[in-house]
Amino acid sequence: MIETAIVWLLKILAAPAVGLTSVFIVSFVSATLLPLGSEPAVFAVVKANPAMFWPVILVGTLGNTLGGAFDYVLGHRAKTTFAKERKTRWFHWLERFGPKTMLLSWVPGIGDPLCTLAGWLHLPFWPSITYMAIGKFARYVTMTAALLYVPDGIWQSIGQFLSQATG
Repeated sequence: MIETAIVWLLKILAAPAVGLTSVFIVSFVSATLLPLGSEPAVFAVVKANPAMFWPVILVGTLGNTLGGAFDYVLGHRAKTTFAKERKTRWFHWLERFGPKTMLLSWVPGIGDPLCTLAGWLHLPFWPSITYMAIGKFARYVTMTAALLYVPDGIWQSIGQFLSQATG
C-alpha cells in the first residue's frame, strides 16, 4: 500500500504540467530534516526545458528557503518547549557569527540542522532568511549550470547503466 502511494506521488510530481510545483514541493521537503535532495528535480526540469532555467532556480530557491524557515521555526519553538540544553561549540559558533552562518544552509548534512539551531538560538529571523536564500540560490545556480555543461551522451550512458543495473 505504501509503495503504491509512493509510486502515485512520484508520477504526480513527474508530470510536466506541474514541473514548477514539483520543484517547489521537493525543494521545500528537502530543506526540512528529511533526507531528500532537490537538485535532481531542479536539473530535470531545466534539462527538459532550458528556457525555464531562471524560473526553476527561483522556485527551487523559494521552496528551499521556506523549508529552511520551517526548520528555523521548529528550532525556535523547540527552545521554548524543551529544557535548555548544554551549549556546544555549534551554539557558540552560531552565536558568534549570527545570521551570516545561514549562507551555509545549502551544505548537505549540516545545512538543515543549522537552520533549526538558528531558530533555537533566536537569531534574527529576516537576516537569517535572507542569508539562507542567498546560499541556496547560489547552490542551485552553480549546480544546475554545471550539470547543464555535461554532454548529453554522458547522461544517456548513466541512464543506460542504471536501467541495466535495476532491470
